[in-house]
Amino acid sequence: PQLSPELRSRYTGIALEKAERLEDLINEFFDITRFSLTHLELEKQPTDLTRMLEQVASEFAPQFAEKDLRCELELPPRLAYDCDPDKLARVFDNLLRNAFHYSFPGSTVRITGQQEADTVVLTFTNEGRTIPAEKLERIFDQFFRLDSSRATRTGGAGLGLAIAKEILALHGGTIRAASADNRITFTVRLPLQEAAARNS
Repeated sequence: PQLSPELRSRYTGIALEKAERLEDLINEFFDITRFSLTHLELEKQPTDLTRMLEQVASEFAPQFAEKDLRCELELPPRLAYDCDPDKLARVFDNLLRNAFHYSFPGSTVRITGQQEADTVVLTFTNEGRTIPAEKLERIFDQFFRLDSSRATRTGGAGLGLAIAKEILALHGGTIRAASADNRITFTVRLPLQEAAARNS
């Protein structure tokens, strides 16, 4: 009762932030358990990846504005792919969330996409501290975080990239990370349906 309105507001804000972080962690734990312990069936349908990426990027606009981040998309007018759109959107969401947390303020996040022979290739590049090689090798491990000292909501529990890798594997795809000169690039490769059928 003796707290000033300013202190009460501050502590209420801290409590809210902690509650939201706990909610994020619970959701991530639920997701990784679901992806690891059950056999997920993909509900594939024809999807325009260009439209999907534009939509996911637009949803991040308010967060990006907080750090004065720009998002540039270099995509063909249409990038058709048979996939589970809900699960693949989760991959893109996790990659953009990662870019938001680890980008220098005022920098640019760049998304490119194109079809190369029988593969769709997407890249997500952001400007941030170069990731050391030893950490780069573990970046897709469950619970691995680049900055384990962070106590705020940033960075999550280190499950987002592990979940992304799992979903892409279900589609027969891969994801790779590279980092140099204060740039981080994630490259996603998705086989087209014809290629996947030949390899099955």
